[in-house]
Amino acid sequence: MRRVRDLKKMIRDRRFGFATDEVMTGYHRFEPGLGPEGELPFELRVTWGPPNVLRWIDPADDEFMRHHLTGTVTVGGWGEHIPCEGTLELLYFTKHLIRYTFTFEYRGARYRYVGEKVNIKMWNLPVSHTTCFGRTTEVESGKLISTSVTHFRMRTLPAFVLSFRFA
Repeated sequence: MRRVRDLKKMIRDRRFGFATDEVMTGYHRFEPGLGPEGELPFELRVTWGPPNVLRWIDPADDEFMRHHLTGTVTVGGWGEHIPCEGTLELLYFTKHLIRYTFTFEYRGARYRYVGEKVNIKMWNLPVSHTTCFGRTTEVESGKLISTSVTHFRMRTLPAFVLSFRFA
Protein backbone atom coordinates (compact mmCIF):
# COMPACT_ATOMS: atom_id res chain seq x y z
CA MET A 1 0.00 0.00 0.00
CA ARG A 2 2.81 2.42 0.82
CA ARG A 3 4.27 2.11 -2.69
CA VAL A 4 0.90 3.01 -4.20
CA ARG A 5 0.63 6.07 -1.92
CA ASP A 6 4.18 7.10 -2.88
CA LEU A 7 3.34 6.79 -6.58
CA LYS A 8 0.16 8.88 -6.19
CA LYS A 9 2.12 11.59 -4.34
CA MET A 10 4.77 11.67 -7.08
CA ILE A 11 2.08 12.06 -9.74
CA ARG A 12 0.51 14.93 -7.78
CA ASP A 13 3.97 16.54 -7.40
CA ARG A 14 4.65 16.01 -11.14
CA ARG A 15 7.77 14.01 -10.53
CA PHE A 16 8.72 10.36 -10.71
CA GLY A 17 11.69 8.95 -8.83
CA PHE A 18 13.00 5.71 -7.46
CA ALA A 19 15.38 4.38 -4.83
CA THR A 20 17.14 1.09 -4.27
CA ASP A 21 19.45 -0.39 -1.63
CA GLU A 22 22.90 -1.72 -2.49
CA VAL A 23 25.45 -3.64 -0.42
CA MET A 24 29.08 -4.07 -1.43
CA THR A 25 31.61 -5.96 0.68
CA GLY A 26 35.33 -6.45 0.46
CA TYR A 27 38.52 -5.27 2.07
CA HIS A 28 40.74 -2.24 2.51
CA ARG A 29 44.33 -1.56 3.48
CA PHE A 30 45.45 1.43 5.52
CA GLU A 31 48.45 3.34 4.31
CA PRO A 32 51.53 2.53 6.46
CA GLY A 33 51.28 3.95 9.97
CA LEU A 34 47.63 5.05 9.63
CA GLY A 35 45.91 1.95 11.00
CA PRO A 36 46.24 -1.79 11.52
CA GLU A 37 48.23 -3.66 8.89
CA GLY A 38 46.80 -6.13 6.38
CA GLU A 39 43.46 -6.58 4.69
CA LEU A 40 40.55 -5.43 6.82
CA PRO A 41 36.79 -5.57 6.14
CA PHE A 42 35.19 -2.76 4.16
CA GLU A 43 31.46 -2.61 3.52
CA LEU A 44 29.08 -0.13 1.91
CA ARG A 45 25.33 -0.22 2.66
CA VAL A 46 23.76 2.58 0.68
CA THR A 47 20.46 3.74 -0.73
CA TRP A 48 20.52 5.63 -4.01
CA GLY A 49 18.18 6.78 -6.73
CA PRO A 50 16.96 9.90 -8.52
CA PRO A 51 14.09 11.91 -7.07
CA ASN A 52 13.09 12.90 -10.62
CA VAL A 53 13.62 10.43 -13.48
CA LEU A 54 12.88 13.07 -16.12
CA ARG A 55 15.85 15.16 -14.95
CA TRP A 56 17.92 12.00 -14.52
CA ILE A 57 17.54 10.93 -18.17
CA ASP A 58 18.05 14.42 -19.63
CA PRO A 59 21.67 14.83 -20.84
CA ALA A 60 21.31 18.62 -20.65
CA ASP A 61 20.45 18.51 -16.92
CA ASP A 62 22.99 18.70 -14.08
CA GLU A 63 21.30 15.64 -12.54
CA PHE A 64 21.86 13.46 -15.64
CA MET A 65 22.62 9.91 -14.44
CA ARG A 66 23.47 11.25 -10.96
CA HIS A 67 21.93 9.96 -7.73
CA HIS A 68 21.92 11.12 -4.13
CA LEU A 69 23.40 8.41 -1.88
CA THR A 70 23.01 7.82 1.86
CA GLY A 71 23.86 4.91 4.10
CA THR A 72 26.69 3.49 6.15
CA VAL A 73 30.26 2.40 5.67
CA THR A 74 32.13 -0.16 7.76
CA VAL A 75 35.87 0.46 7.86
CA GLY A 76 37.73 -2.40 9.52
CA GLY A 77 40.09 -1.05 12.18
CA TRP A 78 37.88 2.01 12.71
CA GLY A 79 34.22 1.22 13.11
CA GLU A 80 31.02 -0.31 11.83
CA HIS A 81 27.97 1.34 10.25
CA ILE A 82 29.42 4.87 10.12
CA PRO A 83 26.85 7.20 8.46
CA CYS A 84 27.81 8.47 5.01
CA GLU A 85 26.28 10.72 2.37
CA GLY A 86 27.20 11.64 -1.20
CA THR A 87 26.49 10.77 -4.82
CA LEU A 88 26.48 7.90 -7.27
CA GLU A 89 27.27 8.82 -10.87
CA LEU A 90 26.58 6.55 -13.83
CA LEU A 91 29.20 7.76 -16.29
CA TYR A 92 28.52 5.07 -18.89
CA PHE A 93 28.72 7.28 -21.95
CA THR A 94 31.60 9.60 -21.07
CA LYS A 95 34.06 7.61 -18.96
CA HIS A 96 32.67 4.04 -18.97
CA LEU A 97 32.49 3.90 -15.18
CA ILE A 98 30.25 4.15 -12.14
CA ARG A 99 31.51 6.45 -9.38
CA TYR A 100 30.53 6.42 -5.70
CA THR A 101 31.58 9.56 -3.82
CA PHE A 102 30.65 10.17 -0.20
CA THR A 103 31.93 11.66 3.02
CA PHE A 104 31.82 10.36 6.57
CA GLU A 105 33.17 11.35 9.96
CA TYR A 106 35.35 9.32 12.29
CA ARG A 107 36.75 10.60 15.58
CA GLY A 108 36.12 14.23 14.70
CA ALA A 109 37.72 14.18 11.23
CA ARG A 110 35.93 14.11 7.85
CA TYR A 111 36.87 11.58 5.21
CA ARG A 112 36.00 11.22 1.54
CA TYR A 113 35.57 7.92 -0.23
CA VAL A 114 35.71 7.72 -4.01
CA GLY A 115 35.08 4.29 -5.49
CA GLU A 116 34.83 3.39 -9.16
CA LYS A 117 33.51 0.46 -11.12
CA VAL A 118 35.66 0.77 -14.23
CA ASN A 119 35.81 -0.41 -17.85
CA ILE A 120 32.05 -0.61 -18.20
CA LYS A 121 31.51 -2.43 -21.49
CA MET A 122 28.67 -4.69 -22.57
CA TRP A 123 30.92 -7.77 -22.73
CA ASN A 124 32.28 -7.46 -19.17
CA LEU A 125 29.21 -6.45 -17.12
CA PRO A 126 29.52 -9.35 -14.63
CA VAL A 127 32.94 -7.99 -13.60
CA SER A 128 32.71 -4.26 -14.28
CA HIS A 129 29.35 -3.84 -12.51
CA THR A 130 30.40 -5.87 -9.49
CA THR A 131 33.96 -4.72 -8.64
CA CYS A 132 34.61 -1.29 -7.10
CA PHE A 133 38.09 0.15 -6.54
CA GLY A 134 38.13 2.83 -3.84
CA ARG A 135 40.30 5.37 -2.06
CA THR A 136 39.60 7.00 1.29
CA THR A 137 41.21 10.37 1.90
CA GLU A 138 41.12 12.90 4.70
CA VAL A 139 38.98 15.83 3.49
CA GLU A 140 41.02 18.60 5.13
CA SER A 141 44.46 17.53 3.91
CA GLY A 142 43.67 15.27 0.96
CA LYS A 143 45.96 12.66 2.53
CA LEU A 144 45.40 9.08 1.33
CA ILE A 145 44.21 6.93 4.25
CA SER A 146 43.35 3.60 2.62
CA THR A 147 42.61 1.81 -0.63
CA SER A 148 39.84 -0.76 -1.04
CA VAL A 149 38.29 -3.32 -3.33
CA THR A 150 34.63 -4.12 -2.79
CA HIS A 151 32.23 -6.35 -4.68
CA PHE A 152 28.54 -6.39 -5.35
CA ARG A 153 27.93 -10.04 -4.52
CA MET A 154 25.52 -11.80 -6.84
CA ARG A 155 23.87 -13.46 -3.85
CA THR A 156 22.63 -9.96 -2.88
CA LEU A 157 20.98 -9.42 -6.28
CA PRO A 158 17.49 -10.56 -5.15
CA ALA A 159 17.52 -8.13 -2.20
CA PHE A 160 18.82 -5.35 -4.46
CA VAL A 161 16.04 -5.88 -7.02
CA LEU A 162 13.34 -6.27 -4.37
CA SER A 163 14.43 -3.04 -2.66
CA PHE A 164 13.47 -1.01 -5.74
CA ARG A 165 10.73 1.46 -4.83
CA PHE A 166 9.18 4.76 -5.84
CA ALA A 167 10.74 7.70 -4.05
